Amino acid sequence: MSKPSPEVYERGRGMDAHNQVMRDIRSEKEAEYDPHEPTRVWLDEDNTPGGVKRSLTIILNTGGCRWARAGGCTMCGYVAESVEGGSVPHDAMMDQIQACLDHEAEEADEPAPLVKIYTSGSFLDEREVAAETRDAVAETFADRERVVLESLPDFVDADKLRDFTDRGLDADVAVGLETATDRVRHDCVNKYFDFADFEAACAEAGDAGAGVKAYLLMKPPFLTEGEAVDDMVSSVERCAAVDNCHTVSMNPCNVQRYTMVDELHFRGGYRPPWLWSVAAVLERTADADAIVVSDPVGHGSDRGPHNCGDCDDRVQKAIKDFDLRQDPSVFEQVSCDCERTWELVVSEEPSFGAPLTR
Repeated sequence: MSKPSPEVYERGRGMDAHNQVMRDIRSEKEAEYDPHEPTRVWLDEDNTPGGVKRSLTIILNTGGCRWARAGGCTMCGYVAESVEGGSVPHDAMMDQIQACLDHEAEEADEPAPLVKIYTSGSFLDEREVAAETRDAVAETFADRERVVLESLPDFVDADKLRDFTDRGLDADVAVGLETATDRVRHDCVNKYFDFADFEAACAEAGDAGAGVKAYLLMKPPFLTEGEAVDDMVSSVERCAAVDNCHTVSMNPCNVQRYTMVDELHFRGGYRPPWLWSVAAVLERTADADAIVVSDPVGHGSDRGPHNCGDCDDRVQKAIKDFDLRQDPSVFEQVSCDCERTWELVVSEEPSFGAPLTR
């Protein structure tokens, strides 16, 4: 009996196949974006190790995540909003920062003590944000209390973070870990690094006196509702046990354009998670040794985390209340008949038949 050649057997499988599919999907993008304008900016409140703080959240428009340009994560469509060409000049990046400051001045009475800076890629990747720009951003916000910087673990470097900590800022790195389970991260999310790399990034951040905020993804494609809940509970607990990881943000997957998840959803092969699932994970991990929060984007819509439609806003409000108070009793105050349907889905949905309900 002949044996298959490993080279032939592996060709076009796994990550390579995922990347090829997503490059094809993302080639459909037609919109163009102004390199002098940020992707988004808004004001909010966030729970931090120093308590609840008013926050200014900035999503800079860069040349896009390096991994996403190769194909990238199955659920992430943010690269479709990036500037063509792979890079944005320093002056244009600083124009974006000024636009965010102008927005803050118009909407708030005083500057927010917390500034969160995302690129939908890696702020610490110098091919995405140059060292000159990073230093200028650190100087711009040196009068604030705390800054959060988004990055993949590869680019977390103590010297880069010292641009911020040496100016007296409390700094955190927001790492898109997605899950503590390597197989789920590789096969369902199509992210290339391991949990050990996240642990190393936490240690590297600690060398600069910075902390880490882990971002998890509830229900990537190819998991049932019950599997997604169990994976998140385990992931929160494992992240909270890592030195220097003080916050875990569990984000339910939503359906973004130009993604594999979008293709699956269109064909009836994917349903975003139930809001009841989010509440269940928060309840089950309320005693974790970390701040655990969630931000269900697009809640109540077909393409976002949702229940039956009648109770979505109430459950979303309870989740946001939990984020600020860390009190699981808030979920005892919301109920709906659809919770029984959710319980059935969690217990009976088979992987080959997912999703069991829309």
